[in-house]
Amino acid sequence: MNPDKVTRENLKKLTDLPNIGKAGAKDLNLLGIHQPEQLVGKCPYEMYYSLCFATGESHDPCVIDVFISITRFMNGEKPLPWWEYTQERKNYLNKGN
Repeated sequence: MNPDKVTRENLKKLTDLPNIGKAGAKDLNLLGIHQPEQLVGKCPYEMYYSLCFATGESHDPCVIDVFISITRFMNGEKPLPWWEYTQERKNYLNKGN
């Protein structure tokens, strides 16, 4: 969902999360995540690597940005577009984490 349209009061399914549509919800389901509250405390980088392993393919690193956006949102931050996290991801990965 577009981050500008997200409200915590209407958070019932995965597609109610910022930056998550049907394809993103399907990816989360592959990780065993079926409800938004299951994202609390999750590591977006571990989620990304688990997704790559589960599908047997390397996904676009921007998926990490989406995962950062939804885990941060579920931990209380405001909803932001996924690209707001791109530089953070690049910095994190460039440090060799």
